[in-house]
Amino acid sequence: MARSEPVEVSAPGEMRVFWFLLLTMVVVVTAVTLAVVGGGGSAVLQDVEPQRFTDPLPTTRPVGRADVEALRLPMAARGYRMADVDEALSRLGAELAERDARIAELESALAGAQASAVTTGTDLFKQPGDRPGDRQAGGPARGEDDGR
Repeated sequence: MARSEPVEVSAPGEMRVFWFLLLTMVVVVTAVTLAVVGGGGSAVLQDVEPQRFTDPLPTTRPVGRADVEALRLPMAARGYRMADVDEALSRLGAELAERDARIAELESALAGAQASAVTTGTDLFKQPGDRPGDRQAGGPARGEDDGR
């Protein structure tokens, strides 16, 4: 017995539906592409102005903890804008260097005062109005009346 291969019969209506769907899909993809890209005179997706460093660290006073906590750097395509980060870090570095210098100056002044107090025998913590024997002899505490 001879085997016959099946013959595919397509109706003329099926081809018209195929071409109609193909043409509709091309039109829809083209319309969406033009809308996204901004073709046709009116831009649907408008260019956005890049973020700027709107709230920099204060220049008229020293930087405080609240200033650093409130610092928000603008985002760029891959992370943060390098110029803004560099500016903030250099300002914070300058503030820290200034504070370190001030701390070193105060520590050296304190060490000098302590050294001179040791050589002269004066009490650094003596308050104005204290009598010489009150602090060592267990005199009355500040604000108490000793009855004299």
